[in-house]
Amino acid sequence: MTLAADPEAPVVRRGLRYRHPLWLALIATLSASAYALLGLVRLATYRASTFDLVIVDQAVRNYAHFRAPYIPVVGAFHDRGLDYLQMADHFSPIYALLAPFYWIHDGPESLIVAQALLFAAAIPFIWLFTRRVLGTVPAYLVAAAYALSWPVAQAIAFDAHEVMFVPVLTAIMIERYHAERHLPAFAAMFGLLLVKEDMGLMVIGFGLYLFVIGDRYRGVCAAAIGLGGALLTRGALIPMMGGDHNDFWAYGQLGPDVPSALLAVARDPLHALLLPFSAEAKVDTLFLLVWPTLLLCLLSPLSLMALPHVLERMLSDRDPWWQADFQYSAFTVVILLLAGVDGLARLIRWTRRTELKLTWSVAVCVIALTLVPRFALDQLYHPSFYKGDEVKSAAAREAVAKVPSGVQVEAVNSLGPALTARATVLLWTGESHGSPWVVADTSRWEFPFGSAEDQANQVNRLASEGYAKVFERDGIVVLHKQV
Repeated sequence: MTLAADPEAPVVRRGLRYRHPLWLALIATLSASAYALLGLVRLATYRASTFDLVIVDQAVRNYAHFRAPYIPVVGAFHDRGLDYLQMADHFSPIYALLAPFYWIHDGPESLIVAQALLFAAAIPFIWLFTRRVLGTVPAYLVAAAYALSWPVAQAIAFDAHEVMFVPVLTAIMIERYHAERHLPAFAAMFGLLLVKEDMGLMVIGFGLYLFVIGDRYRGVCAAAIGLGGALLTRGALIPMMGGDHNDFWAYGQLGPDVPSALLAVARDPLHALLLPFSAEAKVDTLFLLVWPTLLLCLLSPLSLMALPHVLERMLSDRDPWWQADFQYSAFTVVILLLAGVDGLARLIRWTRRTELKLTWSVAVCVIALTLVPRFALDQLYHPSFYKGDEVKSAAAREAVAKVPSGVQVEAVNSLGPALTARATVLLWTGESHGSPWVVADTSRWEFPFGSAEDQANQVNRLASEGYAKVFERDGIVVLHKQV
């Protein structure tokens, strides 16, 4: 048993040459260009951040030079040493695939371009799936809706993250399974396990979906693989590499660990059921996830694939996980969009109203357009975005030029990305790590400080410990100490 499909829709046979590759290439190229432009402008105008762009940059640069993926910026932050492995933080060995980009250009710009290409790479598979189910015109409209979607916009606007691999992998997995090409579908499923330690939950969701639609053997196998992958990475591999599996335990309201949380849910299931709706930000995000499909994703069992990851976010006690402002919603955007396609096909089968195909597809594209001004893609058509804070940018350019190449530097969150290609960057915090160079900002609040005043006080402390100011302009300060 497979997804519901319109019997009048064109059948896509193996080996068939499609008539639309140039249009698809154009959509994907324009999308990737817009995504890359957004990220590169943010980097050039000092709006990227050390946490997380420098983290990924350090890991991929080490892969590119055939070294272990050390991320000293995180090791210093957690006081675990500069030889801290990226896979001890998040289990993302898939980053090694980005190493060739650094052979072309050794800098965080390569990450931004690679991320843009990966997000756009999901478009052909979304088109193929939708064309098979609804027809050609709806396929283009749904592909455009994905390209404009707010989860993708928010992900590309916040540095670079492992989520860049998920839309294309989930699109391949769903589309190839629907085309009864099981080998590439399950290869993509295994690829998800290399993206992040919690992707086993998504694989469990895929197994649940397969079981519900009648493919029970493969469903049970997929769920077992997902569970095994999650237990292996969190319970064994991350601790073995020097990490702590409790670093990202965000369910203190349920208990200190998984067994106690499960027990709490069993004791008070109503409390657990209400948790995903316990804050306004959670409700807003949940609505924004399903609204772009006019709620029709809820008619498809394919939504079960997204359910474990959505619950992982909404049951947590960490505000950023709930909100729509960061990259987390991009993990499930393709799943829910294609579930909307399948949900519509099921609705048409029940009502026999085939005219809904075009109506819904146009509405989905229109909804994506109406959400653009609320999210990050809106910046691309405002001239002020390309200028940024010109005062800060001028001071920042001069400041980072004072830091020599090949040194260790503690940099304020927004300036680390400008130095990471030629220096070992650590995040500047309230605790000194003894680096010979420090680049600080005393006029604007920066993570992880509590206020700009705290940042100014830290600069004063460093000066009292023997650091000399070698540059100061518009609040940006460069300090140096002979070591």
